[in-house]
Amino acid sequence: MRLVYFFVFIICAGFAQKKDTTSLRGKTIQLGLDAYFNKDTILLQKSTQKLFEIYNTTKDSLALAKHYHYKALYHRIKFSTDSAYYYYHESKNISKNLKDSVQVGRRLLSIAVLQRQAKDFLGSEISSIEALQYLEPIKAYSYLESVYNSLGLASEELNQQKEAVNYYNKAYEVSKLNNEIEVKEKGYLRVFNNLGLLYQREKKHKKAIKYFKKGLVFDSIKIKYPQQYVLLLENLAYSNFSLEKHKDVLSQYEEVLKIRDSLKDYRELSTTHINICLYYKEKKNVKQARFHAEKALIYAKQTHNNKRWLDALEELSQLSTGKKAIKYLEEHIELNDSLIQKERTQKNQFAKIRYETAKKEEENSFLKIENDKKQDEIVRHKQQIVIGWLVAVAGFLSLGLSILFFVLRRRKLLYQAQLQKAQAREQERKQIAKSLHDEVAGDLRLLHRKLENSQLFEEAQKLDAVKENVRQLSHQLSSVSFKKVGFKDQIINLITDYFEPTFKITVKGLHEHDWLQVNSAIKRLLYLSIRESIQNSKKHAKATKFTIAFSIHKKNVFLDVSDNGIGFDTAVSKKGIGLHNLQERVEELNGTLSISSTVGAGTKTHIQIPLNV
Repeated sequence: MRLVYFFVFIICAGFAQKKDTTSLRGKTIQLGLDAYFNKDTILLQKSTQKLFEIYNTTKDSLALAKHYHYKALYHRIKFSTDSAYYYYHESKNISKNLKDSVQVGRRLLSIAVLQRQAKDFLGSEISSIEALQYLEPIKAYSYLESVYNSLGLASEELNQQKEAVNYYNKAYEVSKLNNEIEVKEKGYLRVFNNLGLLYQREKKHKKAIKYFKKGLVFDSIKIKYPQQYVLLLENLAYSNFSLEKHKDVLSQYEEVLKIRDSLKDYRELSTTHINICLYYKEKKNVKQARFHAEKALIYAKQTHNNKRWLDALEELSQLSTGKKAIKYLEEHIELNDSLIQKERTQKNQFAKIRYETAKKEEENSFLKIENDKKQDEIVRHKQQIVIGWLVAVAGFLSLGLSILFFVLRRRKLLYQAQLQKAQAREQERKQIAKSLHDEVAGDLRLLHRKLENSQLFEEAQKLDAVKENVRQLSHQLSSVSFKKVGFKDQIINLITDYFEPTFKITVKGLHEHDWLQVNSAIKRLLYLSIRESIQNSKKHAKATKFTIAFSIHKKNVFLDVSDNGIGFDTAVSKKGIGLHNLQERVEELNGTLSISSTVGAGTKTHIQIPLNV
């Protein structure tokens, strides 16, 4: 009997310990969440460390997932986007293993927001759609509303206005299904504000005002949801200002300013000060306009609100005179150039993290398959009996394989020689491109500044055009590497760089093939071929649609590109230097290039490259 009591005691103690651990984890999670909303980085770090200690003690994966989640939140507060993106991915992957669909969907939503802020709109759209795959089956309506709003914002940036409106309407319908009144009403307010902003950007201010007012009539909105209230009020004021209805605009802006200051919403304060600056600028009150532009600059720098930072510098350059105006203008140009580079770097970093995450998942899956194969092999070998006549058969097979081996080896050596030749030419182009960009363009830049300082503006303008031509030539000659960023992501980035409302690009077959098995020289050729074709279609063919199609069949890679441009007579027109270089690259890899075009009916380019590796 005593033994029974002992076992009962042990079991109860185990349950009590588990309950205590769960309670501690819950308290730590709540503490970290409160710290994030209060922007208390010290307390947030302590909570993050405590979650890691809980994981080390109990091996509780949920604690580890939250540990990475809070590391991401810390880096968001510190405006370190790359690190936040990385830790969100780590948290998401652990939640995937736990089959926690809600947490996976939430992390993907956070990732989509970061991508949108870094102007990786296509990536944001992809992450949001992936989030839907986890949240829709479990009917997580409160998060689905946010995902549909995120998709709407990304679609707007991609100039897909019709799709954006559809996503906002879906967000509205999903909000209706929320049981919590606060979540439901906040969802409605977000939709009204986003729809209003969409029409505001299209200069349809009367239509925009209807949506802003629709949100502002909510019962006690100013008290219950002050952040949503000031958003709607400020956007309403801006649309009235744009329609030259100035009566209540300033008082509305000042009310927004007061509430945002009480909420310590410093990021959005920069927006409000810019709007007040524009108001006083319209009223010819330069002193007040400059004062609010300076305030906007302070808050934008403090919160890394890059858009408002640029806006403030632009306004100050126009509102100032003499050396001050020049200084602000130079700061604007320098910041804009650095932001463009930073956005490109972040997009590449995002692509790299996506690639590494996918690669880890593939490796884990591959190792599992290989392990299963090895186990089967052991069992099979134990069951097999060595049969003597197989030795003779093996001898004949060995002879045949030896002959085949030498034939294939000779073919491989010839192909590798071709690859080395192509790589040497690529290195030469890369060196020329580097010299043009770093030396020639740099010298032209210095000369351009000297001409401007000497007030030779016409000559400086002409020299600037020459400098841009040199830069374009260097980019055309430059190569591309797939070591850090995979082929798929490079192609997606290329499409994103050239995609415009008036020039739509579609791609087929990119995700259907394993590009890791394709030689880098072939992938480089495909990438450069697509880039050259896109540039020709935009510059010369005046195309509005461009199609890319990949396929791999019978040890050959095929690339077909086509546009709906003006076309040309292939019997009359000669190949330019770009197409001539492309022809050489294709021939270096024993490939074939064919171009078919008819005047008024677009152009089609077909490339075939053998996979003799």
